[in-house]
Amino acid sequence: MSILLGLVGILLILVLLGILWGVSAYNGLVKARNVIQESWRQIDVELNRRYDLIPNLIETVRGYAAHESGVLEKITSLRQSAMSLAAQVQGAPSEQRAAAESALTDAVRGLMVSVESYPNLGSNTNYLELQRELADTEDRIAASRRFYNANVRDYNTRIESVPSNVIAGMGKFERATYFETNDPMLRQAPTVNFGQPPLPPAGA
Repeated sequence: MSILLGLVGILLILVLLGILWGVSAYNGLVKARNVIQESWRQIDVELNRRYDLIPNLIETVRGYAAHESGVLEKITSLRQSAMSLAAQVQGAPSEQRAAAESALTDAVRGLMVSVESYPNLGSNTNYLELQRELADTEDRIAASRRFYNANVRDYNTRIESVPSNVIAGMGKFERATYFETNDPMLRQAPTVNFGQPPLPPAGA
């Protein structure tokens, strides 16, 4: 009888430990999901800031570079597409939105490079300020994207790993979506060089 009671006691302890582990694993997944959502909001803020800067950039360039009208129209269209996708998914990340944002980044960078041939634009204070703000915004987007994707990787690893995948399945935790591009050039902030000599390589 004492042996039976002992086995029952051990079983109850194991069940209790299992419950405690399950609660801890569930709470850990909830925390990881919330961290992802918080880090995504920072990206979304910067993307919306870029949306606000682009119309001013277009109007400034239009006054100096009439020949770039096709590029300006393309950027306007890409901006509208990106904003439309953001509204459809209520700001959430998706592969389609990542592609749209990458295309917009590429187009803005292309414009920045093409207007190097307009020296009068390079001396325009408003344009130089917009250039600086866009470059800063792109830098923050890139940094925020790296932080977000690192959190996504950790979260996805948890919900796919044994035994936490059991809790993830019971709690209906789904894989989070990365927000990235495959082209490393698209991760760089657009820059303009108005006749300035290039910086020497590090260590040169």
